Amino acid sequence: MGTQAHLVYKPFLGSAFNPLRKNKLPIIVKPPPHIITTRHGVLHSHFSSTAPKREKDAKNRVDITGMGVVSVFGNDVDTYYERLLAGESGVGQIDRFDVSEFPTRFAGLICGFESEGYIKGKHDRRLDDCQRYCIVAGKKALEHAALGGDELSKINKARSGVVVGTGLGGSTFFSDGVVTLLERACATSNYCFCAAANHIRKGVADLMIAGGVEAFINPVTLGGFVATNALSARNDDPQTASRPWDQEISCNGADDRDCRLFRLAREQSHVMESLEHAMKRDAPIIAEFLGGAINCDAYHTTNPRPDAIGITSCIQSCLFKAGVSVDEVNYINAHATYTPAGDLAEITALKMVFKEISGIKMNATKSMIGHPLAAAGGMEAIATIKAIQTGWLHPTINQFDLKGSRFVVVVVVGVAEGVVTNDVTVEGGL
Repeated sequence: MGTQAHLVYKPFLGSAFNPLRKNKLPIIVKPPPHIITTRHGVLHSHFSSTAPKREKDAKNRVDITGMGVVSVFGNDVDTYYERLLAGESGVGQIDRFDVSEFPTRFAGLICGFESEGYIKGKHDRRLDDCQRYCIVAGKKALEHAALGGDELSKINKARSGVVVGTGLGGSTFFSDGVVTLLERACATSNYCFCAAANHIRKGVADLMIAGGVEAFINPVTLGGFVATNALSARNDDPQTASRPWDQEISCNGADDRDCRLFRLAREQSHVMESLEHAMKRDAPIIAEFLGGAINCDAYHTTNPRPDAIGITSCIQSCLFKAGVSVDEVNYINAHATYTPAGDLAEITALKMVFKEISGIKMNATKSMIGHPLAAAGGMEAIATIKAIQTGWLHPTINQFDLKGSRFVVVVVVGVAEGVVTNDVTVEGGL
């Protein structure tokens, strides 16, 4: 199964009804320190006359007005993105319990997490980390949306709600309004975004918090993933274990240990609301959610179809529902799970949808943060929105051997000039 979510940055300059106004910031692709840079041009985005029509009714247009994160790079959205731009790895040795008997002894751990000011001490001690991360990230998103403190009391809770997804944890937030818990593996966050947008467009809610959460670094789940051969065993150099598109991962002769995934813990939340509601309260508008699509190829429990038909149709459906033509897209934040079947199918699908890829930049956030499972789409959505806001694209690290790979990859390795107006986040629950 898979989901696609399409976002567009919308500078809130005078007219809330003009989301197509181009962002004048240049794209500046920031490489990791060890990569020799080259200069690449970027095709300027333009809005094709062949693009499907976009929603114009303020009641049905869905804006993102706040973001919150709890991650291996800290609990602040700007800090999270700055460290992505720096090309840092958030992966390290597990020190919360004895891992000496496990073949995998590293993960992406949340360190220095503080809930003070967000959760009362008595309740904090009773909650699982999954719930603590969810609540803190959700409240940070509300603060970012100018709904912190007493401001939240002004919101009609009967017209508000939460759509939160998790793969291995459980979480609760509000008791009023719409509350939905979803589990769709690594497509969970995007399912939540689509579901939240649908609640708003159908008139069920005016404001929603949507996102995904995971917190499962413990002996039981680590042992479970080890038993299913789902983890890398690169214990001697864990920060290079995540290698999207790298030849050592994707070639037929790769060591099986390095064709596996390693999993992490984190949470992210987005505040989504109708344009009409956001305008009434003069909310800070960060981006607009144009549309999303969901499908399932029913092919395999974890692997996508080799011909990538399922992923291809999902991307095409997403673009159609969003009212975006293929020639408007110039940046892709890839799912890129660093597995042979997944990486190949995703690249195949992208090449089928976007016939001309020379003007498209693509990067892989997971190269630095690993695979957050249910939180993956949300973590990458934040990176995508920050890229559009700032004009800076983060690098894809651990690209040691792309030569001879079984597929062609567009990798961010240099500085580019141009503008970003649209993006598509490729996220599949594969």
